Amino acid sequence: MTDNYEDNSEYGERYGLAYGRIKLINSETAGSGSPLPKELSAYFYKTSAFIMETCEAYNLANSGMLDKMDITGLKKLNQSLYEDINGSSYIHSYAEPDFAAGELGKDIGTLLCVLYTEMRTGIVYAFENRLSFLVPLLELYIQVYNILEDNPSADTEIHDAIYYYFFDYADIMAAARIRSLLDPGMSFATDIIMQKNLSEPSYLYLFGEYISENELKTSEYLSTLPESSIKDMASTFTEGYRKGFEAYNIDLSKKGTVNIRYVLGFERIVREAVCQFGEMGLKPCIYRAERGLIYRSSGHKNGYYGGNANRQYDYDHRMDECIIFDKAFADRRLSAQRKAFEDMKELASLYAGPAVMETFGETDFTAVDKKTAPRFNEKQQEQRTNFMAASSLLTNEFIPGDTTSFTIIAYPVPSVGSNYQEIFKETIKVNTLDPSLYGKIQTCLINALDEGDFVTITGRSGNITNINVALAHINNPAEETKFENCLADVNIPLGEVFTSPQLKGTDGLLHATSIYLDGLIYKDLKLEFKDGVITSYSCSNFDTEEENQRYIHENLLHQHKTLPLGEFAIGTNTTAYKMGKKYNIAHKLPILITEKTGPHFAIGDTCFSHEEELRTYNPDGKEMKCKENDFSLLRHTDINHAYFNCHTDITIPYNELGDIIVHKPCGTTVKIIENGKFVLPGTEELNRALE
Repeated sequence: MTDNYEDNSEYGERYGLAYGRIKLINSETAGSGSPLPKELSAYFYKTSAFIMETCEAYNLANSGMLDKMDITGLKKLNQSLYEDINGSSYIHSYAEPDFAAGELGKDIGTLLCVLYTEMRTGIVYAFENRLSFLVPLLELYIQVYNILEDNPSADTEIHDAIYYYFFDYADIMAAARIRSLLDPGMSFATDIIMQKNLSEPSYLYLFGEYISENELKTSEYLSTLPESSIKDMASTFTEGYRKGFEAYNIDLSKKGTVNIRYVLGFERIVREAVCQFGEMGLKPCIYRAERGLIYRSSGHKNGYYGGNANRQYDYDHRMDECIIFDKAFADRRLSAQRKAFEDMKELASLYAGPAVMETFGETDFTAVDKKTAPRFNEKQQEQRTNFMAASSLLTNEFIPGDTTSFTIIAYPVPSVGSNYQEIFKETIKVNTLDPSLYGKIQTCLINALDEGDFVTITGRSGNITNINVALAHINNPAEETKFENCLADVNIPLGEVFTSPQLKGTDGLLHATSIYLDGLIYKDLKLEFKDGVITSYSCSNFDTEEENQRYIHENLLHQHKTLPLGEFAIGTNTTAYKMGKKYNIAHKLPILITEKTGPHFAIGDTCFSHEEELRTYNPDGKEMKCKENDFSLLRHTDINHAYFNCHTDITIPYNELGDIIVHKPCGTTVKIIENGKFVLPGTEELNRALE
């Protein structure tokens, strides 16, 4: 099985030579006659054995035998390929930074740890039958072995080999990544979803992703549901997407492709969604979440993906790119991306945007911060921030944000708890609440908020939040509004009103006693704001202030020196809050749902990043006007500093929420929430779930 544009013919001979050489490396390093010191010999013996397994997987895929294997054989192959990083095996893996540094020395150990981690991306190339990516990877490994044969201390030469591998192949990597986003002919995953028997979970192993009990049990559970339930869930997903275009007055008929992103196990819903999107004239582009060094992150994944073999492994390698990152490499990548977009201009014009199906309920994870793990230095952080800004602007040039839309929804996975099936049904209820009821309630909230100059939010029960959020001015309150009325379209479930705050006058402390953001926990998180930007931050995850500061800087601030408050919102989905409390899963809910369970504050860009000129209206006909702040306005004069390319919501749950008070220009106030309960007339219905 392969995508229809891939031609392996020119790589066949090179693959045979590389595979033969790696088998020889394995043989050479197996005994006392190895040409390398014993520490390096042990590394190459173990890692070459893994690469041989990867090649065997390719041979199975290429011969068609993979499709004929039973579930027992497929499961054994999957476990074998991921065994080295799974569970307790990881502490003795050369992909583990501490182990690699301890066995090989800090400098060369870090390089060879990164190299082995990159070799592990070969698994998916093998399953996709893509020799154009697998062969150069094997040749890089052989090149590094040859270097060390001549000089076991050749750190610089190894670094250069890795650097120029990525530099030389940057155009191929960029083209492949962008084509997978835009071209429905990249149909590896689509073919499995649409052609395989989804009632037999063996199909899951054909993706090449790690398959855990979550993916298997999700698939098994969905196979028990009637077709009508599957159609309804898919319809909630696809109709949310269609309504987004309707709400933002974008012509969907001019589009031709939709990018579906999801977690394996949900193929039955995705298959039906593909059919429903087809009725809208949209073909699916379903690409894999990138594993390679230049796209890897520990948190949010874009694309489809399987289970987490080891979340600490993902965290350890989230900054591997620092090994090679410099301005020359950044410029090379931007040039390659521009060329790829220019070659695919027509496909880019047809791209409608992403349809995302998230999951929640994974086992809790607390990251261990390892000093041996690669990380960007201060200069690289600045260069990478500039690169990310330029890359975002480049994408927006070819796919303007105001010509696309999206939808996003979430469902639980079996590890959420013993009440998984009940929680799944409750989630469906949360995702399908009556928008007409919430539309009226949220209009009451917005009418009160529109009268204010600023809003005060305080915490209680150990939460010491005390912050004033300044609201932007509107000229014609009869026809304009400061807050968007968010119902069940792009952002499912419904249940929030939100705005882009005015930065000047937004001051105070935002506190979260314990919160998960992008899969990482933050304990006693405190962010201090002055004129809308973060001036100081702290948490209590680690023993030292330095570790805590670095953790926030790298993972929450995304290596920016500071971030503004890009969004203030009040969540109204008390039904979702009740579900979290009832099943004791509030901490496991995704931000998509959590943000609806209290007021939330997003640091980074506004909700209208690259879409500021798009005119939008609430159900009552009022135009949403407050889409800007001092940073986004820079797009007219200094666009490189207008956007931060991140947006992270931080929610205060109702049980930690004190008051939300609107302050009017005349000096009077209106209470929206008091001691965590809605007190504004017209919102009383929301308290039913809180009682």
